[in-house]
Amino acid sequence: MIEISELVRENIRNLKPYSCARYEFKGEASVFLDANENPMNTPYNRYPDPLQEELKAKIAGIKNVRPSQIMLGVGSDEPIDLIIRIFCEPKEDNIVAIDPTYNMYRVCADINSVEYRTVLLNDDYSLDAARLLAAVDEKTKVIFLCSPNNPTGNLMDGGEVMKILNGFEGITVMDEAYIDFSSRPSWLEALDEHPRLIVLQTFSKAWGLASVRCGMAFASERIIGYLNQVKYPYNINMLTQRFVGEQLAHEGRKNGWVKMLLEQREIFAGRLAAIPLVEKVNPSDANFLLVKVPDANDIYNRLIDKGVVVRNRNNVSLCLGCLRITVGTAEENEILINALKEL
Repeated sequence: MIEISELVRENIRNLKPYSCARYEFKGEASVFLDANENPMNTPYNRYPDPLQEELKAKIAGIKNVRPSQIMLGVGSDEPIDLIIRIFCEPKEDNIVAIDPTYNMYRVCADINSVEYRTVLLNDDYSLDAARLLAAVDEKTKVIFLCSPNNPTGNLMDGGEVMKILNGFEGITVMDEAYIDFSSRPSWLEALDEHPRLIVLQTFSKAWGLASVRCGMAFASERIIGYLNQVKYPYNINMLTQRFVGEQLAHEGRKNGWVKMLLEQREIFAGRLAAIPLVEKVNPSDANFLLVKVPDANDIYNRLIDKGVVVRNRNNVSLCLGCLRITVGTAEENEILINALKEL
C-alpha cells in the first residue's frame, strides 16, 4: 500500500507552514500581547482558534469521529481546492471524476492546472467502477465521487464504490453534501478501514446554513494534518465558529426539517409526474429532483417569467432536457406545480 506521504507533492511535504500566534500559544492567560491585536473591542479584536477545536469536538460527537479526523473549510469548496493543491502536481498529475457531477471539482482542477478526466455514468446515472478505474493511470492522484450525486440525486452503489476504494491507490474523495437526505449511512464509517478516503460534508443543506459557509472534510489524521498545514491559518472566523457551535445544539430541529423535506419530496415527485409536460422525474436521495421536460431552456425561461427559479441542467452530460428542482416548503412546491400547469 502506498504511503500517504508518497502521494503528496514534494513541495508540500517540505513545506514549513506559517506559524501564527494562536498556534504557538494555547491555553489561558490574562494578557495577550503576542499577535499585534487591538486591545479594544473584545472579543472581536482577537484572532479565532485556527484549528476550531471547540467546534470540532462538538462535530465529532455528532458524527461519531475523532476531532483529529476533521478539517473545517469555507464550504466544501475550500477542502476540494486544498486536496488538489496537496496531491496533484500541476501539468503532471490528473484527477478522475464521474460525469455528470458537481462542477467545482473541474473548476478547482482548472485553476490548479491539473488534468481533469471524466467517466460517464451509466444511462440510469449508476456508477461503473471498472470503467472509472480504466481511466486511471500512474499519474492519477485523486478520484472524485459524489453520493448522493449532484445533479442526478442518486446514491452511488456501495459495491461499486468499494471496488474503487480497494482498487485505487490514490486519494478517493466522497462528497456527501446531501447525505442527510439519504437512506444510506455515511461513508464516514469506512474512514479507519480506508486511510486514503476523504469524506466531504456541509452545513449548507440539511442544517440550513448555506450563507454561513462552513464545510467539513473527514479523513485520517495524516491527511487532516496536510490539510491544516496548507489551509490559511484563520480560515474559519470566530462568528462562524460560535454560530455553528450554537446550531449543533439543535440537531433535533435539523432532523425535523429533514423529515419534512423528505415527506415533501415524495409528494412533490408524485405531483410533478402527473403533469403532462413532465416526461420523467428521476428518483432522488437528495433534497432536489432532476426532472425531464420537452424543452428545458424554454420552460426554464417561462418559469422565470412567473417568478419561479429552478436550475437548468440541459447542457450537462446525460441531462438533456432536464431541470433540477429543489424541494421547498409545501407552499413553494405548490407555486411551482401551478406554474408548470399553466405553461
